[in-house]
Amino acid sequence: MSKHLNQEKREYVLSKQLLRSGTAIGALVRESEYAESNADFVHKMAIALKEANETLYWLELLPIRKLY
Repeated sequence: MSKHLNQEKREYVLSKQLLRSGTAIGALVRESEYAESNADFVHKMAIALKEANETLYWLELLPIRKLY
């Protein structure tokens, strides 16, 4: 989606933010698998949840018609 937005729709800011926040979710969840403590695990998952919320925000800014 980010590539499509960037190359086809010339939507540079939203595509960059969407890519950054969207990929951060998976990275944080993967990192939480090797958390040093339960508190560290909860902290990493909380940050992943914040990134998911941010990703949703960027998606909500995209009008549906821009995707086609």
